[in-house]
Amino acid sequence: MPVPVIILRHGQSQWNVENRFTGWVDVPLTPKGENEARQAGRLIREKGLELDLAFTSFLKRASNTCTLVLESLGQSNIPVQADWRLNERHYGALSGLNKSETAARYGEAQVHLWRRSFSVRPDPMTPNHPHFTAVDPMYLQAGLRESDIPLTECLADTVVRVEAFWNEQLLPSLQSGKRPLIAAHGNSLRALLKLLAKLSEDEVLQLNIPTAQPMVLEFNDQFELQTHYYLAEPAVIEAALAEIAQQGKAQPVTLG
Repeated sequence: MPVPVIILRHGQSQWNVENRFTGWVDVPLTPKGENEARQAGRLIREKGLELDLAFTSFLKRASNTCTLVLESLGQSNIPVQADWRLNERHYGALSGLNKSETAARYGEAQVHLWRRSFSVRPDPMTPNHPHFTAVDPMYLQAGLRESDIPLTECLADTVVRVEAFWNEQLLPSLQSGKRPLIAAHGNSLRALLKLLAKLSEDEVLQLNIPTAQPMVLEFNDQFELQTHYYLAEPAVIEAALAEIAQQGKAQPVTLG
C-alpha cells in the first residue's frame, strides 16, 4: 500500500486574529500559531508517523509552520520544497480587508459568495493596492513571470494550480515511496481534497479546514484516496470548525 500523506493548514496567523482576507499577503504566525504548529508536530510524533520530505508554500505562515512541526518531530533534516502552487487563494482587492466589516458593508451573502463561490473572483488587486503582490521579488527570483502571478482568484483557479502540483510533485513522491507532509493553506488544501476525494463543487464549498490540525490521507495501490481523517479528537475539530464559521459574519457593534 502507498504511504499516507499528512496535510496541515498553517497555524494561526496575525490576520487570522484580525479576521482579514489574507491570500498572498505574507503575514506572520502569532505566538499562538507557533504553539499550534509545535503541538501538531507533537501529535504526529505521538501517533508514530514519520516523514521523508515536506512541501510548503512560498508564504512564511506556512513555511514557518512546517519548520516548527519538523523541529517538534525531531526531523528538521528532511528535504523541504517550497512550491508557489500551494499558496493560499489570491483574494485580489479584498486582501487586507476585515471580513466582518466587509460583511457589514456589502452583506453576508456577498462576502460568502466572494469567500466560498467556486467560480466567482473578487475584483483584481491593482498596483496602488497597499499589498500589491505582482512584483514581489520572491516570485520573480523563483522564475515566475509577472504575468504568471495572479491578481485575483476563485477556488476553481486554485484547483488548477494544485492539480499541477499533484501531478508534478506529490504523486511522483508517493510513487517513489516517500512519506510527505504538506504545510499549506485553507484553500489550497481544500483544492487538493476536491481533486483527491472527488468532491463536487457544492461539497468543497462546505469544507472548512482548521489551523494546525494534521489530517492523514490514505491511498490504495492506484494512488486513489481511500480515506482521510484528523489526528485530533472529534470534539477538538468541531470546536475549531465552529470558530471558522463565524469569520464571514457581520459582528454586532458593542458600546462602551
